[in-house]
Amino acid sequence: MLNSVDADHARRRLSPEDRRRQLLGIGLRMLVEKPIQDLSIDAVAAEAGISRGLLFHYFPTKTDYYDAVIGAALRRVLRNTAPDDGLSPELACEQFVSRVYAQIERRREFYVALVFGNGTIAVGGNRLESWRMTIARRLMAALGLGEETVPVLHAWTAYVEDRALLWTGSEPADREALEVDVAHCCKALDALLAVS
Repeated sequence: MLNSVDADHARRRLSPEDRRRQLLGIGLRMLVEKPIQDLSIDAVAAEAGISRGLLFHYFPTKTDYYDAVIGAALRRVLRNTAPDDGLSPELACEQFVSRVYAQIERRREFYVALVFGNGTIAVGGNRLESWRMTIARRLMAALGLGEETVPVLHAWTAYVEDRALLWTGSEPADREALEVDVAHCCKALDALLAVS
């Protein structure tokens, strides 16, 4: 329940772009706790202090809203896992893998729900594949590789994700084991590139 200060803040007039950002932020917060198909449009509108009808002014359909929330979540994961600019290929690979593991460790349930738990609803049809392709192309640039390596990088990204999910699913998290796993993933990429 909103207190009177929050309610006044929610009801204030926002620019269309600010309102869209607000609605996406509310959706992202709720997505951490529940799958996208369980996200209530009425609850989002109520938290924003607007009517359900006004929400549909900014997002014409429920699917449009869900897709926008999922897109924002995937962009956040991309930012959190991207290697820093200017690193050597070896360090960029290690940093990417370490950041994927950290992202999944920090928000495992969210990540599983985002990428796997909701099937095509969550990923908007081909969104998961286009998301992995975006990662593959960014890695290609960060690692200084050619266009022909994109299919390998695409598949390797799914492999890293799976290893991270297996690692974070075990208790307790062992930092030495993490370093070994990160090194393993980077060696696996080297081997795949050598074969291809």
